[in-house]
Amino acid sequence: MAQPIGIFDSGLGGLSVLRYAKERFPDEAFIYLADQRRAPYGDRSREEIFSYTNLAVNRLIELEVKGVVIACNTASDVALDRMRELYPDIPFVGIEPAVKPAVASSQNGIVGVLATTGTVTGSRLRSLISKYAGASTVLTQACPGLVELIEDGLGDSKQAEALLREYVTPLVSAGVDTLVIGCTHYSFVADRISDIAGPGVRIIDPADAVAKQIGRAIPIDGTAGLTRYETSGDAVRMRRQLLEMFDEESPVYPSP
Repeated sequence: MAQPIGIFDSGLGGLSVLRYAKERFPDEAFIYLADQRRAPYGDRSREEIFSYTNLAVNRLIELEVKGVVIACNTASDVALDRMRELYPDIPFVGIEPAVKPAVASSQNGIVGVLATTGTVTGSRLRSLISKYAGASTVLTQACPGLVELIEDGLGDSKQAEALLREYVTPLVSAGVDTLVIGCTHYSFVADRISDIAGPGVRIIDPADAVAKQIGRAIPIDGTAGLTRYETSGDAVRMRRQLLEMFDEESPVYPSP
């Protein structure tokens, strides 16, 4: 029997990765685990984030996944390396802001990164900037409150529009010509980010690149093509969210 691939996020953001992964590997089985009860992770302590990530990984291992995708920038920053040490027999795929391709594609050498507070203040983003920025300028912008609105299905709301303008406009005024989506939740408002930034700013969303990495890091041998959804939050609510966001009617199971 083919084993599934586990995908974990603090909430709905990792569904953007799952969407690309299902397109690339339609015969694979997936388990998507959303830690909605504890979301968002961006303002949590590093100890909390590690603990919650470890709980999620343990749950996915209980479900006999053949690999784990941490589809959360903040959790990847805090816990990815330690997960690989703790579970050496499990292949892991993480996600990080796409600083390298953004710098490479920028025409004027001014790049912006939109991310959670946890990612902006984390070591992984600082390391990426130090390693790849070179002569370019990489500006970071924390976006508190945005994940919560997207989780509540309010990505198209006036509140989300106001926050996006507050976060994107200063970067555009500073001259960025390339803007990195540094949180998987923000993929669901990428069109609004692009509208606010204007036609002269390229938007880079790493979700598809993560899906490609799944194929390199985890054996692709499935014949099931099924997806199981779990949440630590309200399963009825998540089922409704899947229907609203993807027109997908699927059972959602409670997760520890």
